[in-house]
Amino acid sequence: MDRVRLDKWLWAARFAKTRSAATELVLAGHVKVGDESVKPAREVSPGDVVEVRTGQVRRIVVVTGSAD
Repeated sequence: MDRVRLDKWLWAARFAKTRSAATELVLAGHVKVGDESVKPAREVSPGDVVEVRTGQVRRIVVVTGSAD
């Protein structure tokens, strides 16, 4: 399975309505991959653990695939 940019994955997985909104989430520090802050261009692959905070909600998900 291919690796995909974090901002694209967040948008495809519908954690953000637009890709630019996904980029804003990452740049604001609301997204971590494997307990470390990352940049929007960070590539994720199946098995990576992603933590996304939106408002008061914290979601921890495991990447199982990427969208084409």
